[in-house]
Amino acid sequence: MTEWWRDAVIYQIYPRSFQDSDGTGTGDLRGITRRLDHVASLGVDAIWLSPFFASPDRDMGYDVSDYTAVSDIYGDIADFDALLARAHDLRLRVIIDQVVNHSSDQHPWFVESRASRDNPKSDWYIWADPGPAGEPPNNWLAVFGGSSWQFDARRRQYYLHSFLPEQPDLNFRNPDLMAAVQDAMRFWLDRGVDGFRLDTSNYYMKDAQLRSNPPRPYDTFPINPYDAQSHKRDISQPENLDVLRAFRALADDYPDRMLVGEVGDAERQIELMGEYTSGTDKLHLAYSFEFLDTAHTAAHFRSGIRRFQDNAPDGWPCWSFSNHDVRRHVSRWTPEGGDTDAVAKQSVALLATLPGALGLYQGEELGQTETDIEFHELRDLGYIDFWPENKGRDGCRTPMVWDASKPNAGFSTGEPWLPVKAPQAANAVAGQETDGDSVLHHYRDVLAFRKDTAPLRRGTTTFPDLPEPLLAIARTHEGRCVTGLFNLSDTDRTVRLGGDADPIGPAAATVADGKVRLPAWGWVWLASTGPVDLSA
Repeated sequence: MTEWWRDAVIYQIYPRSFQDSDGTGTGDLRGITRRLDHVASLGVDAIWLSPFFASPDRDMGYDVSDYTAVSDIYGDIADFDALLARAHDLRLRVIIDQVVNHSSDQHPWFVESRASRDNPKSDWYIWADPGPAGEPPNNWLAVFGGSSWQFDARRRQYYLHSFLPEQPDLNFRNPDLMAAVQDAMRFWLDRGVDGFRLDTSNYYMKDAQLRSNPPRPYDTFPINPYDAQSHKRDISQPENLDVLRAFRALADDYPDRMLVGEVGDAERQIELMGEYTSGTDKLHLAYSFEFLDTAHTAAHFRSGIRRFQDNAPDGWPCWSFSNHDVRRHVSRWTPEGGDTDAVAKQSVALLATLPGALGLYQGEELGQTETDIEFHELRDLGYIDFWPENKGRDGCRTPMVWDASKPNAGFSTGEPWLPVKAPQAANAVAGQETDGDSVLHHYRDVLAFRKDTAPLRRGTTTFPDLPEPLLAIARTHEGRCVTGLFNLSDTDRTVRLGGDADPIGPAAATVADGKVRLPAWGWVWLASTGPVDLSA
């Protein structure tokens, strides 16, 4: 076994927005296949495909109605097989989403389950009787707002939905349901996929007694009431480990496959990442929303890494700064009117210095910014009740931009499902290819440097002490130390060196006379035989 996943760079593709091949305005599998050379040119190791399965698209494919069928929107199974073959030709591994905490309410399993209380699939979902006054079984809330319980008149019971009412939660306490989910996963493993990204991997099991959640302390009531609860009962249950072990056992039946799990728990996500990847019988990798937020301080990055190391010395993380669920990181982290390209360049250098696997989201290699989506343009209905305080996820899901001189920046010859606006089109691939100083070229340089620098891929990690906004990360492997030094601000900073250290690789800094001069959003890697003495 190669354990290729330990230092892998995984590039997330959102199929609906990557490349349209037939003018429908929606991306598809053939479009992805056409653009795989661009992905391979970045030097990444794998692609992660967000859902492309049959779905009524109430939650943009995260409501699956057939786990082994390709949605007509994206093509057919032959298109998937062609994509997989081309990716493997380019030495790209293929990881696909598995959304099995819940299905669509149009999935045949749920259609049968809701038909009666005594059919063979009646217990494949989580059902409960109403309270004496008709109230839901407990106080659990859905991520997208309101109670997580929906009354069904046919069964005269409530069913659980952690997200939309059209996304009923599966009951993993039922062995037949577990077997059916594993059969669906086996279908894709047999076709040759290299692994799965497990959506909401800490949500599978719920409290068996359906006890209510306690309140979570807050100073100001949150925008989303979901955040006012401490989710002690509806997520992150101890029995969740049994589900992960079953999935790992299935993956281990196939050579060189991997599981990466999404962990969403505002109170315990780092600890759960460690718990879920410890040993060799659960997830290979886990990632969370730890660095997908607005916090952009040295203390925040140090704390996240250290807490993971403390909780799982033998576990393994995957760190990302952007994905399809959050505002793009250059928009989150760049002060208004600031240099987004400088933040983008520093960000990938910082990401490349973190221990573990790395996740990139399509377009971040272009320094792509969040699209300003107006209310009438919304397609993501999950958070619509919280507009405008929460503008939803459409702004990070707008189409990939390939050539600003073409209609819709080369994404589609038809009207795109979300608009391609001028600020985003300006970052198109074609223009950056001809600019040697572009964010795109910088991503390639940084990822190539990381691949050639063993301490960044496999080294132990320590944090030389520096004050905010300076962050130092030292990675040591087989007697070689590489220290990344980052200025997380828009003001120039100077750091003094007390010992021998040589700058290596791409940098935005100058090193001379025992000093490192870091411009706004500057960084440098320093090579040495031992820890570097740094002071501000």
